[in-house]
Amino acid sequence: MSATPHPFTIHNYRAYWLARFATTLGQMAMVIVIGWQVYDLARATMSVKEAAFQLGMIGVAQFVPLLFLSLFAGWVADRLDRRWIARAAVLLEAGCALSLAWLTWSGTIALPHLFGIAALLGVARAFAGPALSALAPNLVPKAVLPTAIAISAVAWQSASVLGPALGGYLYAANSWLPYLVSGCLFSFALLMLLLISPVARSTIVSASASPWVQMVDGLHYVRRNRLVLGAISLDLFAVLLGGATAMLPVYARDILKVGAEGLGHLRAAPALGAVAMALVFGWRPLKTNVGVKMLGAVVIFGVASALFGLSAPLFLPLLGSGAVGSDTAPAVVFALACLFVVGASDMVSVYVRSSLIQLHTPDEMRGRVGAVSTLFVSGSNELGEAESGFLAALIGPVAAVVAGGVGAILVTLTWARLFPELRRARTFDPPPAPLMRDETVPNPAPNDPERKAP
Repeated sequence: MSATPHPFTIHNYRAYWLARFATTLGQMAMVIVIGWQVYDLARATMSVKEAAFQLGMIGVAQFVPLLFLSLFAGWVADRLDRRWIARAAVLLEAGCALSLAWLTWSGTIALPHLFGIAALLGVARAFAGPALSALAPNLVPKAVLPTAIAISAVAWQSASVLGPALGGYLYAANSWLPYLVSGCLFSFALLMLLLISPVARSTIVSASASPWVQMVDGLHYVRRNRLVLGAISLDLFAVLLGGATAMLPVYARDILKVGAEGLGHLRAAPALGAVAMALVFGWRPLKTNVGVKMLGAVVIFGVASALFGLSAPLFLPLLGSGAVGSDTAPAVVFALACLFVVGASDMVSVYVRSSLIQLHTPDEMRGRVGAVSTLFVSGSNELGEAESGFLAALIGPVAAVVAGGVGAILVTLTWARLFPELRRARTFDPPPAPLMRDETVPNPAPNDPERKAP
């Protein structure tokens, strides 16, 4: 019998992996720069708390399109050619990036531009997320799906934390450069997607039922599968509360006073933590007690987030109220160490959660379940930024970050009791017993490859 091929030996999967990595890298590089520009422009005429409120509103602008379009986007991904959906979404993202590059270069950038283009990016991400996540299973043989899942998860997570660091450093060099680079990354991703040849679909959602009923089926599936529901909702509430990175522009400009270049350092720290953990997974992948390890990682995420929030109160009083720049080195080093742990623990959580969700989802539901997952993940990110911004406007940025970290810990402890399925998840393999309480939902046999999805 021939040896099982590695996913990277398959042309379509290589093109897909490169497209997903480049797309996520471009998206995340833009997110941090948009946040910095919004806060910087707002601070020209507003107080710290008022500008932090604007920083929260940019998260709302990105989330609203996802809220209204995600279910429809998931249904479209289960009905149409996923390659063309992803291509159209990435083309829109490239247009947004190049528009911001031109507006920034010409010196005409203003808050309305940033809010409008942020909303368009939300539209693109609403369609790109389900299409890309559901496309991968069609590109590799069923025997290598678990390996493809792990590699895809590493690509997404690594790019999601490297991207903001890249954006911060490029912005320090020139304010329009990160947008130009993001536009180039999206263009490269579009080229890779165009290189993916037509692929066979094992199942396509039936056209007989009402489109609205089919869209809501994704929500019903997630609600009935308690393992999937627990994993997705844990990420939503933990990151919603513990999103310390949303306050990095505030810390860089007004608390640690390290400027745009320092913002790049702060964003690089979680990236280094995530990449280090990804390398550990490549050497020794998680195989046992994956649910408990995910819960533990989210607790560590909350602790590290709270300690990051305390970096200035712990160190700056010892240095004097006027300490800036290199004089704040102890506080900055402590903050970087905390953010490194934030990134490493987040990589553990994302890796376990995404693998559990994808491996427990049947083929005909991949687009719609992927849409629900995208909605929850984006809710945790964009709404987390909004929550952090609004809370910072109310009680101050330091208190907001510390409270968010404590909240993430409490949510994890609560979810460990509400969803014992998470604690009982020993491996990534679907359990032999049926997961679904409702017999109307398909429940393939434990060894049926249709249960697996990257």
